[in-house]
Amino acid sequence: MAVKLRLRREGTKKRPHYRVVAADSRSPRDGRFIEIIGEYHPLDNPSTIKINNERAVHWLSVGAQPTDQVKVLLRISGAWEEFKPGDAPLRDRSEKKPKMNKKAKARAEAEADAKAAAAAEAADAAKAAAAEGDES
Repeated sequence: MAVKLRLRREGTKKRPHYRVVAADSRSPRDGRFIEIIGEYHPLDNPSTIKINNERAVHWLSVGAQPTDQVKVLLRISGAWEEFKPGDAPLRDRSEKKPKMNKKAKARAEAEADAKAAAAAEAADAAKAAAAEGDES
């Protein structure tokens, strides 16, 4: 029996969420499965991924083949790193960068330029003061 780790669709129309399951490769997408190993909620902001890494590594070690999307989820959760050390996750979900619009970006660049100009001015003033101190 060939076992696959794949997504099983749940939820209502246009509001899907998925369960990560170990299933026989011949069973239908939403049909019989062997074990639930996690959940994936893509519509949450940011998307929610809950995977039992211990069970996922067990199934991978006994030869279960993950689908492409499940492999991505396993990399994010860290189960893939436990199974194959040295394979880093595709992205780090711990840091969130604030998104800035055009005006905010321009304002931030202007502030950075002003700080750089002030630092250069201060350095020039320090050099001039040092040069005057040397002449006296």
